[in-house]
Amino acid sequence: MGLEEILAPEAVIPNLKARSKREAIAQLADAAHALTGVDAALIRDTLLERERLGSTGVGRGVAIPHGKIEGLPGVVGVLARLDSPVDFDALDDQPVDLVFLLLAPSHASAAHLKALAKVSRLLRDEKSREALRGAKTAEAMFAIAVDPARSHAA
Repeated sequence: MGLEEILAPEAVIPNLKARSKREAIAQLADAAHALTGVDAALIRDTLLERERLGSTGVGRGVAIPHGKIEGLPGVVGVLARLDSPVDFDALDDQPVDLVFLLLAPSHASAAHLKALAKVSRLLRDEKSREALRGAKTAEAMFAIAVDPARSHAA
């Protein structure tokens, strides 16, 4: 599974305007609703419930909020760069400016874990993070996400 299987070009937001973790999650839920047709409130509540278990702010300015949704047809991602970093209760106490939302069908545990691993690998790589932060457009961010090796050559 490559990220191009879960991330559509229209699912990239290069300048998400949010003042808090809760606001960022709500806006990402709205974006996921537009892609999937699944109720935005259900997505938001699922993500916030997961955050109550422990922050998905993994460090280095990155968060990977995720959850499982009944009836979702497949794994879906939304990638966003925040216009200003927000406190996400991250493991390293640093504010977050790159967020990759990941939703999976409730029965798809293996696919969910594979997708999380792919996203984590992408965002753990310093060159990929810097390329995503420096990208000027959603199209450029999408290209970096689905082919990070290409961003390293630049």
